Amino acid sequence: MTETNQSAACARGQRWRELYKAALFETDRHKLPSRIAEAEKALILRARELFATCGENSDEGQAVDQALYALRALRRYVVQLKPDEPRAS
Repeated sequence: MTETNQSAACARGQRWRELYKAALFETDRHKLPSRIAEAEKALILRARELFATCGENSDEGQAVDQALYALRALRRYVVQLKPDEPRAS
């Protein structure tokens, strides 16, 4: 892997983490679904990249899988909330 490719891969790895954290810590329930969707999209793209380059056995790949699982659980929780019910802290 060239230095440029390595830098780009590192940036993509950092990007999903930023979007994931933004979704987890979003306090505005109206913004939360779009934050989750944006993070999921970045995670799926990164998972595909990792699978193509590393196979299934990378530490980041496992972190991506766990983050996707957590976001899907958060999505289910948000769907169950009543319209004016605040998100638990």
